[in-house]
Amino acid sequence: MELFTGRVTADAKVNTLKDERQVVNFSVAINDYYKAKNSEEGTKVVTYVNCSYWLNAKIAERLTKGAVVEIAGRLHVNAYKNMDGEPKASLNCHVNHIKIHHSTKEITTTEQPAATAAVDDLPF
Repeated sequence: MELFTGRVTADAKVNTLKDERQVVNFSVAINDYYKAKNSEEGTKVVTYVNCSYWLNAKIAERLTKGAVVEIAGRLHVNAYKNMDGEPKASLNCHVNHIKIHHSTKEITTTEQPAATAAVDDLPF
């Protein structure tokens, strides 16, 4: 299992399969920066990972463009040829766990907090 942190590149999409299962699809950009030895200039590298999450479609509401997420899952490479016959590849992740560090969408709830009942039999 691999663990990485990045930014969501576009709002997540929920797709429903024929057997009524739902999958959340989204893409994450991993930004990296390094400076070569004896070099004055640094190099920025961006790696894009296509992610699929099968456990809970409700999370798609919070996976909006720009959100910072920590992903744990199984990485795999998909090799294919484009319309012109050129070989291409994509990095994909079957996500097991998502931790949202920062979301760009504010979540509002309409539920009222549950009233707490007074307890008469306290042990002290």
